[in-house]
Amino acid sequence: MQEAAVTTATNKSVPNTSYLAVDYSALLGRDVETLPFSLRVLAENAARHSEGGAAALDVLKRAGDAVPFRPARLLLHDMLGIPALIDIMAMRNRLEELGGNPADVDMSLPVDLVIDHSMSINHWADRFALAKNMDREFEVNRERFAFLKACEARFPRLRVIPPGGGICHQVNLEYLGQTVVPSGEQPDVLIPDSSLGTDSHTPMINALGIMGWGIGGLEAEALLFGEATPVNVPRVIGLEVTGRPSDDVTATDIALVIAEKLRAVGVVDTFVELFGRGYGALSVADRATIANMAPEYGSTMVFCPVDERTIGYLNQTGRSESATLAERYCKVQNLWVDGTDAAIEYDHVLELNLDQVGRSVSGPSRPEQRIDLSAATDRLTFEGETDRRVPVPNAEHDIGDGDVIIAAITSCTNTANPRNMVLAGLVARNAVARGLAVRPHVKTSLAPGSRVVAKYLADSGLQQSLDALGFEVAAFSCSTCNGMSGPLHPNHEEAIRANDVKGIAVLSGNRNFAGRIHPLASRNMIASPPLVVAYALMGTILKDITTEPLGTDRDGNSVMLNDLWPSAEEVTRIVETFVTPEEFRNNYAAISDVNPQWNEMEVGTGTYEWVPSTYVSFPPFVKGIRPEKTDVASLRGLRPLAILGDSITTDHISPSGIITPESEAGQFLQAKGVTQRDFNSFGTRRGCSDVVIRSTFANYRLRNEMTPGREGSWTRIEPEGEVVSVYKAIETYLERDQKLVVIGGKEYGCGSSRDTAAKAPWLAGIRAVIAESFERIHRSNLVNMGIAPLCFPEGVNRKTLQLDGSEVFDISFSDDLTKATLTIRRKNGRTETTPLDLRLYNDGERATFAEGGLLPRAFRGFLAGAA
Repeated sequence: MQEAAVTTATNKSVPNTSYLAVDYSALLGRDVETLPFSLRVLAENAARHSEGGAAALDVLKRAGDAVPFRPARLLLHDMLGIPALIDIMAMRNRLEELGGNPADVDMSLPVDLVIDHSMSINHWADRFALAKNMDREFEVNRERFAFLKACEARFPRLRVIPPGGGICHQVNLEYLGQTVVPSGEQPDVLIPDSSLGTDSHTPMINALGIMGWGIGGLEAEALLFGEATPVNVPRVIGLEVTGRPSDDVTATDIALVIAEKLRAVGVVDTFVELFGRGYGALSVADRATIANMAPEYGSTMVFCPVDERTIGYLNQTGRSESATLAERYCKVQNLWVDGTDAAIEYDHVLELNLDQVGRSVSGPSRPEQRIDLSAATDRLTFEGETDRRVPVPNAEHDIGDGDVIIAAITSCTNTANPRNMVLAGLVARNAVARGLAVRPHVKTSLAPGSRVVAKYLADSGLQQSLDALGFEVAAFSCSTCNGMSGPLHPNHEEAIRANDVKGIAVLSGNRNFAGRIHPLASRNMIASPPLVVAYALMGTILKDITTEPLGTDRDGNSVMLNDLWPSAEEVTRIVETFVTPEEFRNNYAAISDVNPQWNEMEVGTGTYEWVPSTYVSFPPFVKGIRPEKTDVASLRGLRPLAILGDSITTDHISPSGIITPESEAGQFLQAKGVTQRDFNSFGTRRGCSDVVIRSTFANYRLRNEMTPGREGSWTRIEPEGEVVSVYKAIETYLERDQKLVVIGGKEYGCGSSRDTAAKAPWLAGIRAVIAESFERIHRSNLVNMGIAPLCFPEGVNRKTLQLDGSEVFDISFSDDLTKATLTIRRKNGRTETTPLDLRLYNDGERATFAEGGLLPRAFRGFLAGAA
């Protein structure tokens, strides 16, 4: 590659429009043709946000340098959006207290916040389930919703899509995303649409050729404050798609194969880009299912370059004007795919042969644990497990090990794919026609990611069959996928608890981490929507769904899975007939009016008044910000709170799901007069610091090596050696002013982007995490909270160091914050040291860490501006 000459970015005309475009290609010269499409989009953005466009040349060099990136807009949801907005509102108050102008703390970008994480499936298999769940959602979340509406009234660039409007990523795909948009700074200049979001599944928007990935709420706050986010130019893995999928293969199956393949290879912090002769065989909806699952194997995104399919999808979903602009812009900007471009140089290429993909599921606790459908029974049956049955109190049926206790068609991952949903509806139709019924111990639910899905299922007549099997529409929200599965029938819960029944949850979601879906599910399985219906009919994982009957028809004949599976031609006919541009336009034109209770709620403006609340409270990490910066000090005398193994998820660190009465958070809420019925969830109470701190490692499936043989939220207080709940230890250590450390294995912090998995540890007094490796978003969240993310050197880990939790740790940092040293002081008096890698990736992160985190750094900037 020739060295590109340094020039200044100029504009050029976009043919047949009145718009201009930044001519980033002229900056880079002919070598632009070697760049993957994802890096071309990154280079265009860097050209606009650097002096003379110089940062675009750093993209071309592909040496891992940090370049500035500013998205066109931000996407938030309520669970992670509320903590971010609380921080911003609190900083306004704090700035006003110190003589600053609170209006300086504002939003520099358009922000869409979709309320989609609040609804629990409390009612199901009932034609009034949706209305009842929406009423209940508003009843328990009114304080949260009032805060969001108060924010919308104070921040002109914030738009809130009310409860019942859909799931943020599906709304983004079907409505908000435009592929290209006018620049917010120069309205006559077209730019690639881009969207960062406070949810790890934001890459779903990559399906439209839109650059986007998940970030923590703190990083979102930095962008709102007007900063660019530094992006180290990543390696780009080319995923070469060949062949065509068979008629019985769904996008879910393809996504699970990719998750298995890429997690095994290791693609953390990379861009993955689809290309190849088979790329055109994937619809945009298929690409969206694939891209949605990018965080399940650690890649930053799965970029899907713009082609004829992209333009067709924009037209199909009622965005014809955007389709026209996107095609003209991308063709003139070297961003259009037409066949395979041999000039592109990927850092590594993997092949995905669609001919070889078969029906798949994943489980029992990780999305990448893909299983051929025919092997699901063998792989998901526990050792020694038999068809043990126990009676259900006050019922005529029983329940047993391996039974499906939840069957949920849920999540934007799959409900944004019309073929998946029509397939599920046709399997249901065929089952009803044969006289099959769902087993009585199965909790069924249907929660599409947009109201468009409900409309085409109803218009096609398929919803009637889904209703007959108990899959009535219960929500337009994340629900079960996000751990908001709600209660089982009380009789079933009683039988499961009393007899330790090992049931399974089956869902069409993107995550199946241990303890995430429901506390009483011993394992969780991801499956396509039609397979969710099939497993609800089968009722157990102990039988092979590919060789054993799902049931018998009215004549006593066995009914097999293949007997219910429709033809591809029938699926296509229904999709083409009922999934129309008019339905998308009509739905989203009325998106703000879907919830009368939201529209009737009145809020004031002016200075926000903080009132006592177990939902929204003034955060201690804002209240405690010092106006003056202090030097980075060594961390001395740290005690370990937990020593953990590999693949610790953010669900382990700070769970999102059900709060139980015996938990520390449950006891706190009861002491505040909150009844168990109104506990809601950890996720919905993330705006209350008293609940957040009690969520620290409050996962029922946690295995802390400091308390071997125990599962759950347990640890030891040292030096006494007393085994207590994690929160009791936190209370004790806070009283002693004892700072803490957490020790982990590989892939620490994988899963959700929730920044409470960094805020909760900070509140608990944790000031460092030492692991073998980190997932991308969680590492960033730790940095932004001022918690040191540290990695052991190669060949060193908690086991080689023989750590048992009785040690005391000292951590010293180099002056330039590029490395650290760990001193271990053991109980027997021995001392040893080992170097550590301080995972701060660029000067911006080092500056943030030196300030004690993002909020102190940003606040001091606002205060300095007011001086």
